[in-house]
Amino acid sequence: MSDGEDHETADADHAATAGDADRSGETVVRRDRFAGGPARSFLSSLSDDERIFAADLAVDRAHVVMLAEQEIIDRETAGDVLAALADVEDAGHGALPDGEDVHEAIESAVIERVGPDGGKMHTARSRNDEVAACIRYRLREDVLDLVETVVGAREQLIEVARAERETVMPGYTHLQPAQPTTVAHWVLSYEQALQRDTARLLDAYERVNQNPLGSAAFAGTPFDVDRERTAELLGFEGVAENSMDASATRDFLVETTSAVATLATNLSGLSEDVVVMASKGHVTLDDDYASTSSIMPQKKNPDTLELVRGRTGDAVAGLNGLLTNLKGQPRAYNRDLQRAGRHAWDAIDSVTESVAVAAGAVATADWPAETLEAAATDGFATATGVADLLAMAGVPFRTAHEVVAEAAAGLGSEEDAPDYEALSAVAEDVLGEPLSAYVDRDALEAALDPTESVAMRDSRGGPAPDAVAEQVSTAEDVLAADTEALTDRWQAVSQAADRRQTEVDRYV
Repeated sequence: MSDGEDHETADADHAATAGDADRSGETVVRRDRFAGGPARSFLSSLSDDERIFAADLAVDRAHVVMLAEQEIIDRETAGDVLAALADVEDAGHGALPDGEDVHEAIESAVIERVGPDGGKMHTARSRNDEVAACIRYRLREDVLDLVETVVGAREQLIEVARAERETVMPGYTHLQPAQPTTVAHWVLSYEQALQRDTARLLDAYERVNQNPLGSAAFAGTPFDVDRERTAELLGFEGVAENSMDASATRDFLVETTSAVATLATNLSGLSEDVVVMASKGHVTLDDDYASTSSIMPQKKNPDTLELVRGRTGDAVAGLNGLLTNLKGQPRAYNRDLQRAGRHAWDAIDSVTESVAVAAGAVATADWPAETLEAAATDGFATATGVADLLAMAGVPFRTAHEVVAEAAAGLGSEEDAPDYEALSAVAEDVLGEPLSAYVDRDALEAALDPTESVAMRDSRGGPAPDAVAEQVSTAEDVLAADTEALTDRWQAVSQAADRRQTEVDRYV
C-alpha cells in the first residue's frame, strides 16, 4: 500500500515546473533526478493501490474544498481541480499515468488536465498525511463490511439454536465423551464468541475513524487549514491530534488485524468441531459446503471448513507481518510503511469470506437427533449427573465422585453406563448404606438418560431448554443493538459522502 514521503507543494510555481511529467520518466513528485533506474518499479505501489483509489479521490476532494473555504486557493482553481478529479474517477485506476503510487499518479493526471494550477491541490499536504487518511478511509469500510458479515453469521447461528434447542448431543473435553449437551447450547457458545468479535471490531473502528489530514509530512503546516472541516467532509469522528503521530502511526491497523485474527481463531475452533462431528456422523453438511474425492466416490469431505481452519493462518500471519514491519521504525515516516497495509487487507479479505462460509455450513447442516442422542451416552457421559444427584441428596461431592468413578471402572467393554444395581453395590461399599438411602431408583435412572441429564442443567447459561431459551433471547437483544450500531456507522459514512458531494457541486 502506498506510503511515499512527500514535501508540501505550497505554490503554483513549483507545480508549473512539474507540468511536463513525461520527460524521461519524470514525475510531478520525484522529478528528473529520481525518475529512472532499476529501483523505480521496486519503489512503486501503484498496482496495489487500486484498493485505495476511491479513497484518495474522496480525500482529495475534501482537501480541495477545505483549501477553497479557507481561501488558501481560489474558487476557480478549486473548481478546475474538482472537475479534473471527476474525470480521473470516470477513467478509472487503470487509466492513471505511471507513478510511484496512486497519490502521485492522480496528482499527475489532474495536472495533465488542468495545467500547472492542478498542483495547488497538494498545498498544505504531504503524501504522508494523505495516505494515512486514505488507509483509514478505506479500512473503516472494510471493517464495517466484516462486522456486517459477522452480524449476519450470528443471526444464522441463533436461528439454528432456536431450531435445535432440544436436540441432545455429546459434549467433549480433551476430545473424550464428557457430558450431554444440546446442539443449541454448542452453537450459542460460538455465537457468544462472535458477539465479542463484533465488539472488538466496532471498538477498533472508533480509533480507525480519526482524521490525520492536515498533519502534512509530520510537523504540521503554516497554512490555516481546518482539520475539523476535512474530518466532517470525510465522515471521520474526530481528529488525530499530534501531527507526528497522525502521519506515522499504524497502530490502528494492528488493532484491527488483531481483532480479525481473534475472529479467525474462533472460526477455526467452530470448523474443527464440525469436521470432527462429521467424521463421527454427528452432522451432515449440505452439499454446497462439502466435496467428494477424485478417486473415492463414497467420500463427502468437509473441505470448506478445513479451508476456514486453514485461512486462520492468513490472519495470524498478517498480524505477525504487520507487527514485524512496525517494530523497528522510528518516528516519523519510513518507507517500510508501504508494506504495512497489505497485511491488514489480506487478513480482512480472507476472514470475511471465512465468516460467511462457516456460518452457512452450520446453518444448512442436518443434525441427526437419534444418532446424536445415542452418542450422548458414550463413555458414561452422564456420570457427572449421577454424582450431582448424590451431592444434592447430601453426599459430599468428592465422595459422590468416588462412588461414580468406582462404578465406571467396573464397566464392561460393551457398556456405556452402569445400571442401578451396579451403582447401588458401589454405594454400599463406599457409603456403607444402600443407594436407596439417598436417591430413589427413578431419579437415578433419569439422571442416566442424556435428555434428562441435560434438563437438570438449568443454571444460567446451561444447556437445559429453558436456559437456552433465555440465552437466545439475550443473544437477540445484543444482535439488535449491534445491528443498530452498524447501521448508525454506515449512515454516518453515507451522510459524509453526501455532504462532500454537495460542497463539490458548489465549485464544479
